[in-house]
Amino acid sequence: MAFTLEQLRGFVAVAEELHFGRAAERLSMTQPPLSRQIQKLERVVGAQLLERDNRRVGLTAAGEVFLVEARRLLTLADGAPELARRVSSGSSGVLRIGFTAASAYGVLGRLLDDLGAALPDVDVDLAEMVTREQVAGLLAEEIDLGLARPPFDAERFGSRLLHRESLLVAAPLGHRLLALDRPVTAADLAGEPVVMHSPTQARYFYDLVVGFVPAASENAVHTVSQVLTMLWLVAAGRGIAFVPESAAGLTIAGVGLVRLETPVREPVELHLLWARESKNPALWRALDVLADGQALS
Repeated sequence: MAFTLEQLRGFVAVAEELHFGRAAERLSMTQPPLSRQIQKLERVVGAQLLERDNRRVGLTAAGEVFLVEARRLLTLADGAPELARRVSSGSSGVLRIGFTAASAYGVLGRLLDDLGAALPDVDVDLAEMVTREQVAGLLAEEIDLGLARPPFDAERFGSRLLHRESLLVAAPLGHRLLALDRPVTAADLAGEPVVMHSPTQARYFYDLVVGFVPAASENAVHTVSQVLTMLWLVAAGRGIAFVPESAAGLTIAGVGLVRLETPVREPVELHLLWARESKNPALWRALDVLADGQALS
């Protein structure tokens, strides 16, 4: 047998008024049924909560402790319908976002600012994932929204272009490529040792680079998946690397950057990605916000 919310409200009223008559009036009821509510509550709890006689009503030690919890439970109960409405509308709840490491260099911060300003009651959980991990996470409902690289399965996923940027060549300071007064071409890179993107962990960038500089994979001296690691290896003189323009914000000592000549000036794409069958209302509100927000560029 469990106590009811009506019994809790009756107990709190008596505990605050320390008078059954005033408490009954406050609750718009008569005193006898209020007394029965308190008696039933004490039987369920298994402890005397109130001391009462003909002259006064007081709280027992157990009643003082129970009053704190009773107020907390009533606050939760009273707020539950509003919370449910907010979650249903997407203005409250949790949004789980997966992002690639490279997307964190500027884009992610602006996106979070837009969401925080428009949906302050939505909690955002972040998880760093490469694109293939994001795809798996979306299908398993482990994340709600991804910041990922194309291509995507259009039947399973919705996507929206979030950001475009140039592809840069990173080289050690003093390297001849940095002295060119123009973008670097594929011909300029002949024979250069390359710190290359992993064909499995960073497939998007691998395919992009090989498409523009076919010899890049043949000249690879190291294969890594993270842009920051690439830049550290470039700083150590291990070779050149191809990085998105946003990586310029990392300012690694000993590394210079120059734009790679490409048919499209900004070939590097970052997309918002979500499962079409998602049932999280916060996702759909977030997509509305980001459609109009400053994060999209």
